[in-house]
Amino acid sequence: MTWDFAEVNFFSESVGSVETVLKTLSTTLMYFSPSHHGGRAEQADSQNQSVSIGRVVSTDPPYYDNIGYADLSDFFYVWLRRTLRPVFPDLFGTLAVPKAEELVATPYRHGGKEQAEAFFLNGMTQAMHRLAQLAHPGFPVTIYYAFKQSETADDAGTSSTGWETFLDAVIRAGFAISGTWPMRTELGNRMIGSGTNALASSIILVCRQRSEAAPTATRREFLTALKSELPAALTHLQRGNIAPVDLAQSAIGPGMAVYTRYAKVVDAEGKVVSVRDALTLINEVLDEAMAEQEGDFDADTRWALVWFEQVGFNDGAYGDAEQLSKAKNTSITGLEQAGILSSKGGKVRLFRPGDLPAEWNPLTDIRLTVWEMVHHLIRVLEAEGEGAAAKLVAALGTKAEVARELAYRLYTLCERKKRAAEAMSYNGLVQSWPEIVRLSREVQPEPPAQGALL
Repeated sequence: MTWDFAEVNFFSESVGSVETVLKTLSTTLMYFSPSHHGGRAEQADSQNQSVSIGRVVSTDPPYYDNIGYADLSDFFYVWLRRTLRPVFPDLFGTLAVPKAEELVATPYRHGGKEQAEAFFLNGMTQAMHRLAQLAHPGFPVTIYYAFKQSETADDAGTSSTGWETFLDAVIRAGFAISGTWPMRTELGNRMIGSGTNALASSIILVCRQRSEAAPTATRREFLTALKSELPAALTHLQRGNIAPVDLAQSAIGPGMAVYTRYAKVVDAEGKVVSVRDALTLINEVLDEAMAEQEGDFDADTRWALVWFEQVGFNDGAYGDAEQLSKAKNTSITGLEQAGILSSKGGKVRLFRPGDLPAEWNPLTDIRLTVWEMVHHLIRVLEAEGEGAAAKLVAALGTKAEVARELAYRLYTLCERKKRAAEAMSYNGLVQSWPEIVRLSREVQPEPPAQGALL
């Protein structure tokens, strides 16, 4: 038998000791404002509870079928009942932990997988509806979504994901969604995350009660509102330095805010536009907004972006590269002079960051491109760290901000093309950006070389 935990000495100073645990808890509590109100625990059915009346609510619902808490609790309950039943007779009145009302999708309790799913979603919708009715109207309700993504298909062959199904339940409950924020909630070194496809993040749904006077909109009106509001929201997220890996999920929030401000959205035939269709439209408009940002890039970078999407850092046919260069108003010779590719033997290949020259200086580059900026920054960041990258940003000045926009765009391309290694590099550059910029302000400009008198 192999255990996935280690027994520790509770009275030592090691990990898991009483002293270590108390120190960790007290450190966290120091971040909270002092309060004269004590905390309390109350057991109630989430579908009929009254605990949340007029309160600010942040809730972490059951994880569909991931964890059977009631079954696990029996391991401890049978022993606690022997010792604590005289103290808490109501709490320990049953022989085992009650399980019938537990809001999880357990097939063997409900007669099959479909019945278990229906039980969970109906119960979750009712629980969310209760929250929407009772929570303080002046504050949003935040709901953690941490289910592992899976797909199911109905009789018509239409597949749906757990994510869109849960969104649908929250919307049906009377909530309008104003944000979908990814949050790193799991330690990478936890035991279950070692060598398994375990969740690393949760998504926080930020919700408010939808107005009873919410209007009905047509699909065209919904799409027009999306195109008007989503690009500005995307720019705002990028300025806030949302990591590229989280950008698409974060941008769904403003998109769903548009969708859920209406009582319903209907198409030309009068059919309701589903959550699945709304998500598709949001992602399409998001792609368009990302593509429009390419207008800030120079012609060489726009060529490289399309070429990279087609072949990555691999070899491509010279004829194809030449044809594309005409469309982008540049030339293969000029791209070689810019130092972003090699062309020989009828093949063209973009340089990887590691292939670029270490002595590159943007101040003396006569054909400076955004593509060069990004990949030289990645080269320096991965080889020498944020301090060295800060020196490059200081030399680039105001031009550096456009490089970050390109990193976002390249990450999106890599994610779509399943190029994980390159995606990590672009994501790493954006995540390090605030610190790089901070350090760049501390870089002292080099004194100019003294010229001749005559």
